[in-house]
Parts: sequence; C-alpha cells; structure tokens
Amino acid sequence: MLNSIKGVHILIFPYPAQGHMLPMLDLTHQLALRGITITILVTPKNLPTLNPLLSTHHPSSIQTLVLPFPPHPFLPSGVENVKDIGNAGNLPIINALGKLHDPIIHWFNSHPSPPVAILSDFFLGWTLHLAHQLGIPRIVFYSSGSFLASVSNFIWQNINTVRSLPVVHFPDLPRSPSFTADHLPSIYRVYRESDPDGEFLKDGMLANIASWGCVFNSLDALEGEYLDHLKKKMGHQRVWGVGPLSLAGGAETMGRVNPDKDSGDGVLTWLDGCPDGSVLYVCFGSQKLLKRDQMEALAAGLEHCKIRFVWVVKSVTAQQIEDGYGFVPDGFEDRVLGRGMVLKGWAPQMSILSHRAVSGFLSHCGWNSVLEGIMAGVMILAWPMEADQFVNARLLVEDIGAGVRVCEGADAVPDSTELAQTIANSMSGDTSVQKVRAKELKDQAVEAVKESGSSWRDLDSQRVDQTSNQNCLTTSFVECQTTKTKKP
Repeated sequence: MLNSIKGVHILIFPYPAQGHMLPMLDLTHQLALRGITITILVTPKNLPTLNPLLSTHHPSSIQTLVLPFPPHPFLPSGVENVKDIGNAGNLPIINALGKLHDPIIHWFNSHPSPPVAILSDFFLGWTLHLAHQLGIPRIVFYSSGSFLASVSNFIWQNINTVRSLPVVHFPDLPRSPSFTADHLPSIYRVYRESDPDGEFLKDGMLANIASWGCVFNSLDALEGEYLDHLKKKMGHQRVWGVGPLSLAGGAETMGRVNPDKDSGDGVLTWLDGCPDGSVLYVCFGSQKLLKRDQMEALAAGLEHCKIRFVWVVKSVTAQQIEDGYGFVPDGFEDRVLGRGMVLKGWAPQMSILSHRAVSGFLSHCGWNSVLEGIMAGVMILAWPMEADQFVNARLLVEDIGAGVRVCEGADAVPDSTELAQTIANSMSGDTSVQKVRAKELKDQAVEAVKESGSSWRDLDSQRVDQTSNQNCLTTSFVECQTTKTKKP
C-alpha cells in the first residue's frame, strides 16, 4: 500500500484567503507525511504563505505551480488575497481565478507525470469541469463544516424558490433547521441572476455537489449527522471528516507564525496570574471591524460584567474612523486595569484559548475560531455576523449545546447591560451545561485525530475496509491512480 501511495501525484489548489489556505496547508502537510507527491497551485503574492511547509517539512515531496493572478475589472491591481480587499472581494477573486483554466491545462499536458486528481477549495468549483477535461477526479476541500455545506447545497439547488423567501426551511436536513434570509451564507446573498460573475459562482457551487468526493475540516463528534446526510445526498461514501486538522500536527508552522515575537508574552504572563477558568477571551477574527456604537456597547458590557477578559482589537486607520468604525473608548483601559487586557493587533489565539485561566470565548463564530475554541475546551459566546457564522452558531448553541448566543448581526448593537449580565452568568462556575459540553468536545476532538480515531480513520492510508465502499482519503488517491485513464 505504501509503495502504491508513493507513486501518487495530486494537484492542490487552495483559495487565497487565510481561513481557507491555512487548514488546506495543514491537510497538505498530512498527505505529504503519508508519502503522496503534491503540487500546490498559487499566485506569486501567496507563495510566502507556503514557505514554512516547503522549507521546513517537505522540501522535496511538495512542488509549486506559480501562475500569474489574472486581472479582473473589480479588483485593484496587485490584489491576490481576500485579506487585501475584504470579503467583498470574494466574487471577483473567484471569477479571476477561473481564468487559470487554460494555463493549468497547458501545464498538465506538458508534465512528465501529471496529477491523478485535483483537490481544490469549495470556492473553486469550476475545477470540476477542468478535472473532467483532464480525465481525473476532483475532490472538494471545505475549510468550513458539513452543516454549512448541507445548507449551501440546498440553497443552490433550489435557488429560484429560496431567493423570494423571508425565512428558509431545510426540511431534509437533520433537526430541520430554518434561517432568516439575512442569516444565510453571504456568498449566496451576493448572487445576482444573469450577472456573469454570479452565474459563474452558482455553477461552481453546484459543481461541488457533483464532485467525486469531499473533505471537511470537521469531525464526527461535532457534525456526524451532517456528514452522514451528505453521503446520502451525494450517493456515495467519499465524504471525509478529517479535522481538526491543526490538532493533527503542524499548526505552529503552517502560517500561524507570530509576526511580533514579543507581542504574546505579556498576555500569557498576565494570564498566569489569573485563577483557573476566570477569563473571557474576546476576538472577532482577522477581517471584521466593529462600528463605533458596537465598540462602545461591547466595552461597556466588558466593564460592567466584572469578569476578567482579554480583548483583541484591530487598529483602525483615520479613514476607517471617518467611515464610522470604532476604537477602544478613551479611559476604558484605565478603568479595567488589572481585570482586563486589551491587545491591539496580532494575538497568539491558540495559546490564549488553551491557557488554564480561560474558559470562555466571545467570538464571531468563523469556522476556524469555532474549531480552536473546541480544541481548547472553552465555551463559545456567539455573536455571528456574516458568511457561515449564523450556521456555525446554530450548530454550537442549539445542536451541540457548547455555546450561548449574545448578539446577532453585522450591524447589531448589543444592549450593554444585557451583555454584561449574559457574560457574568455564563462565566460563573464550572458546571454550566455549556462549559461541561465544551470540555467533552475537546476530549472528543483529541480522540478523533489519534490513531484509530474517526478523523484519523478518514484520513490515514492504513485504513482500508475491504468489505465496504468507504475507503479513507489517502487510499482513495491510490484508487484515482489506478483509474486515471478513465473519466470520473
């Protein structure tokens, strides 16, 4: 088996956004450890993100295919990553990358030992048509959860009906959830019928459903019922939950490097002096800025809750302040001195969450933050704002019971008194249902990535069940190798 794996070459195509790239690089690391030969496709400005993977871990088994980023009329020159433009850039970036179709075909046809499969991000659904042309399978990688994929699949397959509904019901999904129109995934809400960019997006999302297999940075204990739902809907067993990928190894080297080596020392020292489970960590991800009234309400809630906290805030420019974005109110840090700490800029999130003093995480519920909270065993205080966050919050709060909802919406302003009370109630004691459930999830996540755990079995080459059609991801690439001359 190991000999046959070493003959396998796959093309990996990540989507250029940090929340998409880092877990895909974690997966790339795991596949390379198992002997697969890999080519990663990137554009020039995204190449530095690969440096730790290439120089430290796999200098010989991973190659790069660096192609120029194609222009798009709605993208400023030089933009190659979502972090350079914000989430509004997703639609043009997706469409721009579609123009790499012909250069990839040319590279493939000139390669002495071309890939036997394509593993690409779910924002790059057009690569299914590319794979069909090349006569190889395409496997879709979801940096998000299988609940989101289940919701997304239903939306795109019923888009003409769904678009007119104020509330969308999902009767076929486990637990029959429903969401208001403004809580549906943002990528769906930017779709405009007959707009070429929108139609390209729709076609790509539908292509995900028709792909040969799909991989999730998730785990059975968290989303087993949705992974099973997708197997049923897709009509095969090639649906793998292999997460949390950063827990499987490589988290400190796959791009999660502290840009300021001294910035995290102070907060960890401060946490050392706090009682166990007494601190709330507050962070809304790398993209989101809060408006002035939101910052003021959050600051007031933190000040009045009397709970210890670490609050990560992003620096704002003069133009952003003029546009209504907020900053930490004057005098706030002095008033909470000793009880609260404000970090401006980058924060060592996993180190903070994993500290014995931290037991709560006030979060926007981006998927990577959700997984990091689970790996640390902390309860989530959910304030979903956009993208997949409302779906993730529903999973955590209603389905799993490891979270508490504190606010909803990108423009919502919480009542500071109610927020303070919710924080105080949630953080008091260690026996709340949510805290107990969070600690159970941590244990289940650790078990999932251990040898013979659910995520290990879905990933590792040594698991091949001869009596069923369900093989692990790695051996499925061997299957691709043996059938590479056939159309998928």
